[in-house]
Amino acid sequence: MPDIEELKEIDATLSDEEKRENAIRLAFNGNRGRFEEFCRVLADNIPPDTAVVLGGSSITGHNHRDGRPFDADGPMTSDLDVTLVGPEAIKYFSLEGFWIPGIHSHPLKEGDDGIAPTLKPLRHKLQAIAGGRPVTIQASRDFYYWIREQWLGTPYLTLIGKLKEEE
Repeated sequence: MPDIEELKEIDATLSDEEKRENAIRLAFNGNRGRFEEFCRVLADNIPPDTAVVLGGSSITGHNHRDGRPFDADGPMTSDLDVTLVGPEAIKYFSLEGFWIPGIHSHPLKEGDDGIAPTLKPLRHKLQAIAGGRPVTIQASRDFYYWIREQWLGTPYLTLIGKLKEEE
């Protein structure tokens, strides 16, 4: 079993370029064009002034809880964790779709389409671009995502825009 604290220390040193290359290699089978299309489709389907971040094992190569590698349960078993960051993105989710109402949503995934029905077509399109790999979509406020990184050590890769704290 990997040492989780050691992995967190390594994760903290990853550059954005390393996270991006991990995502392309792991989640898109090295296909940079599909990764770029994934980002374009996101950019074309989000509200203005909304950032998009990718988190989880696709950018680090391992699960943050147990250290297991990306796709440890077989090909295409790990998902892509997409978070829309900003006040307009929060509006996509119904009240029952939140961990913290108005601040941080549950992930929209298969079977949970009722918590953010307008995002269902986008999620399905992203999954197709990712070759059928599962995609989850959450929404958060800028400050919450910044706290997750700074205080909890949860790494992320900004795909689109900037979080307010990055400016």
